[in-house]
Amino acid sequence: MSDVYLNPLTDFGFKKLFGEEPHKDLLISFLNTFLPAHHQVQDLSYTKNEYQGRSAIDRKAIFDLNCISPSGERFIVELQRIKQIFFKDRSIYYATFPIQEQAVRGDWNYKLAAVYTIGILDFLIDDDQTKVYYHAQLKDQDNILFYEKLNFIYLVLPRFQLQAHELKTLQDKWFYVFKHLHELEQIPSQLTDEVFQRLFGIAKIAQLPASERLGYESSLKDYRDFMSTHETSRLDGKKIGLVEGEKIGLEKGEKIGLEKGKQLGVKEGEKIGLEKGEQIGALKTAQAIALNLLQLGILPETEIARIAGLTLAEVQKLKSA
Repeated sequence: MSDVYLNPLTDFGFKKLFGEEPHKDLLISFLNTFLPAHHQVQDLSYTKNEYQGRSAIDRKAIFDLNCISPSGERFIVELQRIKQIFFKDRSIYYATFPIQEQAVRGDWNYKLAAVYTIGILDFLIDDDQTKVYYHAQLKDQDNILFYEKLNFIYLVLPRFQLQAHELKTLQDKWFYVFKHLHELEQIPSQLTDEVFQRLFGIAKIAQLPASERLGYESSLKDYRDFMSTHETSRLDGKKIGLVEGEKIGLEKGEKIGLEKGKQLGVKEGEKIGLEKGEQIGALKTAQAIALNLLQLGILPETEIARIAGLTLAEVQKLKSA
């Protein structure tokens, strides 16, 4: 392997750097760059990351990281490498589990501790936002805060474009590390903070035990396969969308009038076709990833469904096909 440092966007790299008890100071430093002053955390405890629904047939929720502070705040940290159509819906669904677990038997006044769902996204989320990250809360029709304890924070890595010499804040530095750590051969002069000195020491591939190095190589291969499959499916979906768009557009255009129809039909057809192609491409990507993981035979079907963004039934159908 030619890389010097772990890729934090792989399962192994992310869990090694941020999911182990001896390294939780790294996660705390990262989280505190997002959190308001009254919720800054000094300590965290890792808790279970798998929740079953109310009944055995309900869908499970499996988090990448699930933590609680000494004062009770809950933190779900999710790393998402490929696009999911309903990612925001998934985030809200996940947030319901740490809310429900706060219920107390007997007399209880329904007071809740804050819940933060943090999504680190390696794709462009579909919305009108243009910021690198945003913090969403419940507000009323006049944009006045209605409830401050339910929080959704999204870091959209493709939008982060700062170079090392442009880094100013601790948050800038963390964003840069997530995006560029695996590309670095030495520590940039802008990252001399103690927390990053520790991170670079932990992330150095050469110092990993042989067993962990093999685990990382496998995780890195999975990550590259995911990215390759996703890009192939995206391009295939775009081609399908263009072909279908031209067909729909021309048919609609002919009804309006030959000359005008060509102009309006092709334009609308491309729009409809591209949207349909992206949907087809996203589904093909998810199915291809699930098939790849099923062939590897190293993960349970529930975990494959979570990674691919499919239902368990869809994964089982692919397996039996």
